[in-house]
Amino acid sequence: MSDPSELSSEKIAQAIFTVNKHAKTAPDSRFLYQMKKAAIDQMLKEGKAKKVGLQYSRNPGLSQQRSDLLVECANYMFHIPPQKEDFKELPHLGKLSDNVRNPKTRMNLREAKTILQSYTGLKSSPVQKQKPAYQRPVFKRLGE
Repeated sequence: MSDPSELSSEKIAQAIFTVNKHAKTAPDSRFLYQMKKAAIDQMLKEGKAKKVGLQYSRNPGLSQQRSDLLVECANYMFHIPPQKEDFKELPHLGKLSDNVRNPKTRMNLREAKTILQSYTGLKSSPVQKQKPAYQRPVFKRLGE
């Protein structure tokens, strides 16, 4: 990719969709979700995306109920974590609708990451997890 300003909203949204799809099954998805969030935030700043409202999360984690922010980018809809002001400014849309689907997209992950990295300026930080060195157990007699 040469210039981030040449990227269309549709192409960026396709890349976000692809990264999001892969992040759901990746062993370490932190960087993929970070790229998704950064790209959506930048699109919101540039006016290429708009906040639609809040919806209840399908996977609320440890809490009983959690809301996610629904964002529309081109023909795609994405959920990101909301900020405090979103609860005051945006309507709550209730449960997720099973009728609304994003369009099918064929883009490989490498191309999607390249597009989002050139758009957001984020660099991948491959942090290798090192296994802690094996420590043999120390057996002590009672009272030592």
